[in-house]
Amino acid sequence: MGEVSAPLIKNILLLDSEGKRVAVKYYSDDWPTLAAKLNFEKSLLSKTQRANARAEAEIGIFDGFIVVYKFIADLHFYVTGGEDENELILSTVLTAFFEAVSHLLRGNVEKKTVLENLDLVLLCLDELVDGGVILETEPTVIANRVAMRGADADLPLSEQTISQALATAKDHLARSLLK
Repeated sequence: MGEVSAPLIKNILLLDSEGKRVAVKYYSDDWPTLAAKLNFEKSLLSKTQRANARAEAEIGIFDGFIVVYKFIADLHFYVTGGEDENELILSTVLTAFFEAVSHLLRGNVEKKTVLENLDLVLLCLDELVDGGVILETEPTVIANRVAMRGADADLPLSEQTISQALATAKDHLARSLLK
């Protein structure tokens, strides 16, 4: 019987239309230096920029890696896996990343807005994949964790941590002042 392993992500890239980095995470040592990473990104963009990956994600093999990518406005989303990874899983990760970012930015997914909210985008990456292992693929769960709205949002005040209680009190005070 063959060896069973969890799918691993090699990298997740968010580049602008000129190939400049917006948000990038590498999870493997396949590109050991910054120069190797930048070269990979540049050549990946040059191979994919003519594709029509706006409506749906496209899948391709590049330098022995499976790459799933999608373009939105002036941004290019990429998820890379090994040559024997399942394309559907990589596509699911790409979709989860894009939809979580879209949800957090209220549908305004463009370079300027992403840069203004880069902390949220990087937290999305952290909630999605850790060390190459996929943690979550449900976009609303990822967005809620990043926005710190989760299962604890409806806890009674006595069961919340101090920081959660202060945040709740702050929200109630802000609502009462806005009335």
